[in-house]
Amino acid sequence: MRRYTRKHHSSLILLAVISIAAASAIVVFKVSKGLSWHYLASPWTWTSSLGGPFSSRHAIDKRKEKAKEYINLERIWNDESVKRRGKHRDGSLEMVEADLAKARALIRDASLNPSNRSTLELPDSDYVPQGNIYSNPHAFHRSYLLMEKMFKIFVYEEGEPPLFHYGSCKDIYSMEGLFMSLMEQDTRYRTWDPNEAHVYFLPFSVVMILKHLFDPIIRDKAVMERTVVDYVGIISNKYPFWNRSIGVDHFMLSCHDWGPRATWYVKELYYNSIRVLCNANTSEYFNPKKDASFPEINLVTGEITNLTAHLTPSNRSILAFFAGNLYHGKIRALVFKHWKGKDNGIQIYEKLPVGVSYSEMMKKSRFCLCPSGHEVASPRIVEAIYAECVPVIISQNYVLPFSDVLRWESFSIQIAVSEIANLKKILMGISEERYDRMVENVRKVQNHFLVNDPPKRYDVFNMIIHSVWLRRLNVRIYS
Repeated sequence: MRRYTRKHHSSLILLAVISIAAASAIVVFKVSKGLSWHYLASPWTWTSSLGGPFSSRHAIDKRKEKAKEYINLERIWNDESVKRRGKHRDGSLEMVEADLAKARALIRDASLNPSNRSTLELPDSDYVPQGNIYSNPHAFHRSYLLMEKMFKIFVYEEGEPPLFHYGSCKDIYSMEGLFMSLMEQDTRYRTWDPNEAHVYFLPFSVVMILKHLFDPIIRDKAVMERTVVDYVGIISNKYPFWNRSIGVDHFMLSCHDWGPRATWYVKELYYNSIRVLCNANTSEYFNPKKDASFPEINLVTGEITNLTAHLTPSNRSILAFFAGNLYHGKIRALVFKHWKGKDNGIQIYEKLPVGVSYSEMMKKSRFCLCPSGHEVASPRIVEAIYAECVPVIISQNYVLPFSDVLRWESFSIQIAVSEIANLKKILMGISEERYDRMVENVRKVQNHFLVNDPPKRYDVFNMIIHSVWLRRLNVRIYS
């Protein structure tokens, strides 16, 4: 039986800090003289909302100095230093790391030598990634198959629903609840033996914490702090795994706007752990080297059947379409200012006329505008993909979902906020040949954004797991 007791005093926090001070050292993957968080040799690059490879240096410079004041992730402890300190070796951790080392080598080989026979003949009865929607299809395919074969996730059982192990599976935050539900039922990745796990899942739901504990009048955000701090304190005292790695091999997941905020209150969770977030905003210190972006999918009724629809490009008579709240961030306000009622080809609505269907409008449009609201993520991106409407992403500092694997520029248009006034010129400048290729690529990429229960290979659940798998491959932990 799961048990979770909330303690409203500071002794637990103090105990957690003391235990971390005595923790075993961790090392990041050594790639050259000195150390850094490691891009896996790197077939993997991250794409920002403005397209192209992404560098997080500008977003994390300020954080880096503050992080070093708390914990030094760049200190090397080799085997001799461990022996001199008289520490016992952790045999289970060494076995886990040996498996990950083999996986890194195989993925690197597939990336650098795609024509190798061993790479070309990888068995896969369902799907073989190929084409320009992938940054490196050979590396992705090898990585995905290795993940299915090897990757093990331990889900901490502590905590009672509805704050833990549970979430809503409909509305704009549905992916948080769906992942919780599917992870609870999973038999492929989930292990009941924490000693064989590669990562450890912290199953708290930010959506549920705010729904059940947050008073909209009092607005006491400390309820989230108390819940998260106490939970990490409990699992770090009951199990050795958090302290062993200082949180590096642990992950949390949230699609709520306040998902990043939930990690502020435990420094190891914020600086070290894998944060899987819809709100993947680098200006708010999302770090794509260790954090993972996943898509915001608005399942209004919770229904997951018939999400996609096919309509030939010749039947799409509207150049671009958007419908949504004007007063939902500065970017939307600019879209309305420049284009609402200004051009018949670009149809902008705050509220659709009676009898006009939102989904049908998307199916009739060549391009679907996906401007950010108050936060960077938008469910309209996936809605556009489902409708086979080329997404036009207008955002700032947004790390797009699965962009370490997918080439977003092959199936979407990304427009800088400063170019909103030139929207029609940009869209009209896209040739029919290029547009047809993009529509075809939208169809190809749909599979990676589909929600299935139970999950199907390469779908959105497995792509989220793969993002966590890649981040775990990015670090090496020594006992």
